[in-house]
Amino acid sequence: MWLKKCVAVLVCLMFLASAVNAAQNQKPSDTATVENDRSPRVPTFALNGDLAGELQVFTTRYEDTFAAIGHDEALGYLELVKANPGVDPWLPGDGTTITLPRMYVLPDARREGIVINLAEYRLYYFTNDGVQVYPVGIGREENPSPLTDAEVTMPLESPAWYPPASIRASYEARGEYLPRMIPPGPDNPLGTHALMLSEKGYLIHGTNKRFGIGLPVSAGCFRMYNEDISRFVYQVQKGTSVQIIREPVKLGLSGGEVWLEVHRPHEDYSPEDREQLWRETLEKLEAFRQQHPDVEVQRRSIELVVDQADGIPTMVGERLTRVASDKGQTESNPEEPAEPEQKLYF
Repeated sequence: MWLKKCVAVLVCLMFLASAVNAAQNQKPSDTATVENDRSPRVPTFALNGDLAGELQVFTTRYEDTFAAIGHDEALGYLELVKANPGVDPWLPGDGTTITLPRMYVLPDARREGIVINLAEYRLYYFTNDGVQVYPVGIGREENPSPLTDAEVTMPLESPAWYPPASIRASYEARGEYLPRMIPPGPDNPLGTHALMLSEKGYLIHGTNKRFGIGLPVSAGCFRMYNEDISRFVYQVQKGTSVQIIREPVKLGLSGGEVWLEVHRPHEDYSPEDREQLWRETLEKLEAFRQQHPDVEVQRRSIELVVDQADGIPTMVGERLTRVASDKGQTESNPEEPAEPEQKLYF
């Protein structure tokens, strides 16, 4: 018995010595390579007309939540909720298959630099190879993010935060003290990195709070996961354009197909929000018809997209064209009634 215990202790000591030796022999560059990895955490999708990306699926584990999945997969909380109706975001369960909404109708904006669409809580970054899409937290209703056309003026590493007077006053009203400057560190709400914008007082920055990315939570700035902004700042050059828009209804063409994507503003979908989105969809369709008179869409498909407002692109129609032989036959038989002009029905 005594011999067996001695052997067991010896084995443990040998294993510990081996582990310590491996740690001591680890090259410093191995750790540095991980820490200094500046490659994007999200895919770069090629543009396919007005469409980009593809839907993906994810199988949950028993301990998963949408907040944790969003952080690990670089997706926003609300976009996961909208894309997976009927799934409990705080207890999806073990083995549940959920949709990762990585397919996009591109916003109606210049396809250059940074485009932030407040209505979908997403930042689009257009590169020579395509587009990267990141979730962002935006301004709350009482402190909305601005609609503007700005540019990046400066990247910041380990930024200090100088709270504006309005925020310090709100803290004081609650009986809390907020210093004039918060140094870099875990208590700094700007996170690890930031991009300063020409729109005075506004930044694209990290955060010391994981939850809130993909929601209206800020005082007007744009929050990204630290894991995203810490790489993103090294891709973006000074002078990069930053278009900030609000477009809850996006419509586009890809390979002759008409695609529609609609975003409700909140987790709950009120009748008022539904009515507003339906009006915006009709306006968008009318403008689209003027621009593309050779398309036809299905009203029922459009109604379903608006009813769900889940942020998932859906094909709702197609571009119709006549072949040359049909056109020649019509010209050679003037007595035949001409085909009615294709119209957009909605």
